[in-house]
Amino acid sequence: MSLDFPAEYGIYVSKSDLVAAALRELIMTGDLQPGEALRQRQLAARFGVSATPVREALRRLESEGLVTNDVHRGSAVAPSAGDLHEKVQIRAVLEGLAASLAAPKVEPADVAELEGYNERLLEAHLSPSELDSVNRRFHFRIYQIAESPLLLSLMRLLWRSFPGGPQVFRRRKDSYREHKELIAALARHDGETAAALTRQHVLGVLDKVPVGRGRAGART
Repeated sequence: MSLDFPAEYGIYVSKSDLVAAALRELIMTGDLQPGEALRQRQLAARFGVSATPVREALRRLESEGLVTNDVHRGSAVAPSAGDLHEKVQIRAVLEGLAASLAAPKVEPADVAELEGYNERLLEAHLSPSELDSVNRRFHFRIYQIAESPLLLSLMRLLWRSFPGGPQVFRRRKDSYREHKELIAALARHDGETAAALTRQHVLGVLDKVPVGRGRAGART
């Protein structure tokens, strides 16, 4: 498997960074399921590296809450649990904070990139999984612009807590319109409006999310 990974994770140098980024992507997209064993030898062969960077990557992901480690059973993908309504509310708060932090730092190139992702949402040929991927890249680009490593880690963990990740449930035109309003607020460096629009955008799915624990991902 190639160690390429989405742009929202930034550019890493060491092999352990690359393995951590690749594993994080596989976990967040659901390619690696909760409870699935993570064998160091298998992962080393899969990524074409030695056991050392794999071991370091697993320790890093354990600190992020994405991986668990048992002395006897070894490492595994962390279980996904929790009340979906509560997680949507937490996401609304944290993502609103990310938007407010990103607003004063947004550059024209960032605006163009966000607009590019948003325009892709309207492409009729996109499959549901491709649509979810574009949506995720849009949101994670804002987290990255916020330039808060801690917040970025929290958002990775939160998105991971939704089985399959938050997905696009609204009509594409509605998501496009709401994203467009958010981009405009970010472009004029209006953090207060960007935060409010983000919270409204995320909380808008609450009536579609089942109460209590469940397997359905919150779709945004």
